[in-house]
Amino acid sequence: MNPKKIVTVIGARPQFIKASAVSAVLAESDQLREIVVHTGQHFDTNMSDVFFSELGMMPPAYQCGIHGGTHGDMTGRMLIDIEKILFHEKPDAVLVYGDTNSTLAASLAAIKLHIPIAHVEAGLRSFNMRSPEEVNRILTDRVSRWLFTPNHVAGVHLLDEGASPGRIHQVGDVMLDVALRHGARVTPDGGVLARLRDKHGVRAGEYCLATIHRAENTDDPVRVTTIVDALTHFARDIQIVMPLHPRTRTTLAEQGKLQALQDAVVLLDPLGYLAMVQLEKHAAIIATDSGGVQKEAFFYRVPCVTLRNETEWTELVDAGWNRLAPPVDATSVLQSLRAGLGSIGDDIAPYGSGDAAVRIVQRLSNELA
Repeated sequence: MNPKKIVTVIGARPQFIKASAVSAVLAESDQLREIVVHTGQHFDTNMSDVFFSELGMMPPAYQCGIHGGTHGDMTGRMLIDIEKILFHEKPDAVLVYGDTNSTLAASLAAIKLHIPIAHVEAGLRSFNMRSPEEVNRILTDRVSRWLFTPNHVAGVHLLDEGASPGRIHQVGDVMLDVALRHGARVTPDGGVLARLRDKHGVRAGEYCLATIHRAENTDDPVRVTTIVDALTHFARDIQIVMPLHPRTRTTLAEQGKLQALQDAVVLLDPLGYLAMVQLEKHAAIIATDSGGVQKEAFFYRVPCVTLRNETEWTELVDAGWNRLAPPVDATSVLQSLRAGLGSIGDDIAPYGSGDAAVRIVQRLSNELA
């Protein structure tokens, strides 16, 4: 029997991480064959290529090379290219991850061609319709046949929105699969942490890791100023290490905030996956606006402060591992950072046991057979 064909569409760093776990299981399957499409949403070496090599992924079969432009422009160009690929490959299913423009473009292309869609990380909600990610995930969930949820709360959201129970499959979080697989590969010795120790005196367990990239923060002068002011003051309490997304660096420079940040914290270029894991695992606290980094902080039992008005991972806030700090007032953000330092949350396990990828592949194999 010929294996069923799965086209996986990814484009951004968090999706490479999630896909690596599922792709590893798909590679061992006799029933399913995967074809990976990389839209190019994250395209440079540090943002893309190094992730594939470090995570042990095969190079994508298709590279669309689409990046830059407005949401509509980017999504439209992706939709055109992905549709052509689906016409050519004629897959039995399309597999998408998360909530990016790549996710939405692939879902629109697939549903128009009547190809069933599997959505990994379905059901997450921030309830902020001004967020492009919220729009992407809601629309993708609406048209997906398989809704693979990372936790119980996500399933409740989908049921509340009218999704039939038979479409919802609580499999756990594939990011936990990846954390268990690769987290053990990093130690406090060597790598980027050794270089930071030698050059800046940064020591394991004695620094704050900060990441900022969301447009809702970087494109808003008030929020940018708030974040820079809060981090600048917090740097008097603890060293701060901050890898900068290229777009964030450009925006900070345009708004006249880059120099102030550069004077207070250790700025880095974007890091590969394992380097980022090393910094996450050995940080004293993490400040971020990334959804994935919030969870990775929890996986490594590091307190986190989320620089957003809301989070999709409310269970981590309820359990005390995460604190929301909307960047509208530098004093309150600073207070949240200081309160988070040294804190410990409740002992919870909301994301399964690290076998989400196996469960996803089993479900697809059974239903596509």
